[in-house]
Amino acid sequence: MDEELMEKKIGSETIFDGNLLHVRRDTVCLPNGKSATREWIQHPGASSVIPVFPDKQILLVRQYRYPIGQVTLEVPAGKLDSPEEDPLTCAKRELSEETGYEADRLKKLSVLATTVGFSNELIHMYVAEGLKPGVQHPDEDEFIHLVRMPLQQAVEMIWDGRIFDAKTVASILMLDSQLKDQ
Repeated sequence: MDEELMEKKIGSETIFDGNLLHVRRDTVCLPNGKSATREWIQHPGASSVIPVFPDKQILLVRQYRYPIGQVTLEVPAGKLDSPEEDPLTCAKRELSEETGYEADRLKKLSVLATTVGFSNELIHMYVAEGLKPGVQHPDEDEFIHLVRMPLQQAVEMIWDGRIFDAKTVASILMLDSQLKDQ
């Protein structure tokens, strides 16, 4: 049914090949037979995890994000070590590194396509329950403060614009909806 919308790759070149991002320029054949250029970023994917305590408080991380020049409040997250890495393994690692916590249970919330117009990045979103504290051990180039707050406060912070990171907004609102349904 959607076959008439599909584009077919007829050529590809690497524009930039970095540690995290790989920029590609592809030539595609459009449904009308004409050709066009598509510049896009190849990304290995990522996992995020929203730690939730029995009292419905959640744990977020506050960190500086260079591309936007701001300190943000986010769910713990990080990129997959490779496209083949199990997203659940990545979520457990990021939870431990960024927060110091281990979880008895990680449940998948969803998969989020972050920016479909120019990247193939998918973030696998999880909820962590049965939390056990440990020692935070972020990467050497990460500087993170932990922020524990009631889930409802985080929801309010989304609506007033203080929380605006897409994966975090989606995770908090999905968790809130699931808990209301229980």
